[in-house]
Amino acid sequence: MDKLHQGLIDTIKPFLDYYEQIDGVSYRKAIFLFLSNAGGDVINRVVLGSGKRREDLELQDLESVLSVELFNNKDSGFWHSSLIDKNLIDFYVPFLPLEYKHVKECVMAELRHRELMLDEELASRVANEMTYFPKDTRMFSDKGCKTVSTKLTLHL
Repeated sequence: MDKLHQGLIDTIKPFLDYYEQIDGVSYRKAIFLFLSNAGGDVINRVVLGSGKRREDLELQDLESVLSVELFNNKDSGFWHSSLIDKNLIDFYVPFLPLEYKHVKECVMAELRHRELMLDEELASRVANEMTYFPKDTRMFSDKGCKTVSTKLTLHL
């Protein structure tokens, strides 16, 4: 959605709005999923500023601030979208940043995928080589688990 031209998303508004049928078809049970990287900065800000553990955050901690951010972000396909303005999006599901322990789990999953013996020490070495933010606390992975496979290959 962050790559979509502004206003284009509003072309599907009739399918999400409260109409019984459109051209003889009912879309009332249709599910639309919109994926976007927009809002990542606000998610990180809220997660870092909440004082809560990642596992203790709830949807309500992020949902309203995320919808406002998407609506007001000129680089978002949702910029001033009537879908947000008319409350036609039911849920905003934020993808929270991964912590060190999650990256380590990704290494272990990659070892399983390659049918190799699980090795906690190797997983730690690979996870330690990943980059994290904020720089002073190294709390969250910059890239999630995207480069785990490549980093693991270097260690094998």
